[in-house]
Amino acid sequence: MIALWVVLGILVILIIMLISMYNGLVQLRNQVKNAWAQIDVQLKRRHDLIPNLIETVKGYMVHERETLTKITEARSAAMGAQTIAEKAQAEGVLSNLMGRFQVAVEAYPDLKANQNFLALQEELTSTENKISFSRQSYNDQVLFYNNKIQMFPSNIVAGMFAFKQEVFFELKDEAERAVPKVSFS
Repeated sequence: MIALWVVLGILVILIIMLISMYNGLVQLRNQVKNAWAQIDVQLKRRHDLIPNLIETVKGYMVHERETLTKITEARSAAMGAQTIAEKAQAEGVLSNLMGRFQVAVEAYPDLKANQNFLALQEELTSTENKISFSRQSYNDQVLFYNNKIQMFPSNIVAGMFAFKQEVFFELKDEAERAVPKVSFS
């Protein structure tokens, strides 16, 4: 009779552990989704700001039409991306073009003095910083979640309930990874 109680006790403990691991994995998966939602909000904000910025500079930057067109196309591609990997790639292209745009703005002193442009540029800079912070937070959550579904014994529970690894939001463009050169000569 005691052996039966011991077996039942062990079984109850195993069931509690299984439930606990499952709930922990669900919680981590939801934290990853929440972190992605934070990035998505900032990307939407960025996508909303770009047309306003382009409209503001069109009159000033007559010789930069090609850059403005490429930015518009990259924005459309970024908004149409479906997967996290596609979004990361499209957003990398858009960031690269926005960097080139910022360099081109330097040639237009009247534009740099325009209050609308300055306000939009400040909003865009703030949004870029928020995207960067949100991307780091998302990647931290993905790392923690992926570790959990790969480590024993939670990997058994993850396999039983088909928990899948999440994708990091990484910059693919090597130019984005490079440290900018500063020269005062």
